Amino acid sequence: MKTLGERIRELRMERDFSLREFARDLDVSAAFLSDIELGRRYPSDDLLSSIARRLRTSVEELRVLDHRASIGELRRRATVDPQYAFALRKMVEKNLTPNEILDLVDRARDGTRTGE
Repeated sequence: MKTLGERIRELRMERDFSLREFARDLDVSAAFLSDIELGRRYPSDDLLSSIARRLRTSVEELRVLDHRASIGELRRRATVDPQYAFALRKMVEKNLTPNEILDLVDRARDGTRTGE
């Protein structure tokens, strides 16, 4: 499944825009745009609209690729389910990297949890 950043990069390259040129057109730094393409950061709604317009696509096409849970949803789950809140706190306490968290999720979905 393609990510928002991957699609932005794909469209940018199809239009033959360099990273620096595209960032300049959007009035953001090349480093910031690179972080968006790599999935480290996410554009604001205004910036996403500018990106879509410049890449001749719809905001909706890009928005469906943003698979982040909203902060409100995370807060709601932590409030409703104490175990969820405990798990989130443990992740933070252990200072897990995003890759470590994703690896744990993948192993859990595959039924290969640690200790099984």
